[in-house]
Amino acid sequence: MDNPTADADLIGMTADIVSAYVSNNQIEAGALAGMIAAVHGALAGTSQPAAPEPEPQAPAVPIKKSITPDYLISLEDGSRYKSLRRHLTTKYGMTPDEYRAKWGLPKDYPMVAPNYAKARSELAKASGLGQGGRKPAAKRGRKPAAK
Repeated sequence: MDNPTADADLIGMTADIVSAYVSNNQIEAGALAGMIAAVHGALAGTSQPAAPEPEPQAPAVPIKKSITPDYLISLEDGSRYKSLRRHLTTKYGMTPDEYRAKWGLPKDYPMVAPNYAKARSELAKASGLGQGGRKPAAKRGRKPAAK
């Protein structure tokens, strides 16, 4: 501490607390020095100014302008992406849910650009994904013996 009066006040408070404790409790003589140091350290820690809370980060773009038909704009850095999921995990270590919570976005906020999602859907349908389900498996068991 730079202020001698504050240091003297701290020593006085430490002495008052330790003497009040010792007058009502039994303590070994060897433990008294450790107790004084602990109380003094605790009091000195309270006189330190609290670390200021970081100001909430402002989005790089307005939330309404972050969704376009061909790309999404990251609120973290303002870059354009067709899919935000990989960008968020690799660069910021965030899941889509953490991203939505950080920026106060609704649960249905897209992580993929609308036109990109539509193109991927059409590609999947053209290749036959999602059509027909599984074919029935052949009956298992023994074949009848030839006569």
